[in-house]
Amino acid sequence: MKRLLAGFASAVLFACTFAAPMGAAEIKAGDLVITQTWSRATPTGAKVAGGYLTIDNKGTAPDRLLGGSSDVAGKVEVHEMATVDGVMKMRHLEQGLTIEPGKTVKLAPGGYHVMLMDLKNPLKEGDKVPVTLEFEKAGKVPVTLDVQAIGAQSPNGASEHGGMMHNH
Repeated sequence: MKRLLAGFASAVLFACTFAAPMGAAEIKAGDLVITQTWSRATPTGAKVAGGYLTIDNKGTAPDRLLGGSSDVAGKVEVHEMATVDGVMKMRHLEQGLTIEPGKTVKLAPGGYHVMLMDLKNPLKEGDKVPVTLEFEKAGKVPVTLDVQAIGAQSPNGASEHGGMMHNH
């Protein structure tokens, strides 16, 4: 009986570990559906952090992510990183980021992201960071960024190697 219970407990723990990845909450705002909201931990003294999420426009008209606000940062802006002539450059999207109808826009490391500037404290792995995103049509939308490890590349905390161990 003990073996059966131990096996059942292991199966439940395994299922819980993989069934609901962090950042899986779905936020609906007008025609927009926002998922996979996350950030990375920051080193001590860092004054900026990136916020990442996926925005799906289920409507028939475009909307635009204009920026936002947060109690943990002085400013929240929409930025884009792109490689130009072999050099990674970041720029503030002053007009915001358009989410076309029927399209999905993924804000992720190395591309579009929300930039939390003038951080008041470092972000620590496991933190839940409240941010209010501002959209042209959907208005102000509260989200929570799940803080992953410093080198995370996805909302479930995987590193650039996919979070898997490799044997050589």
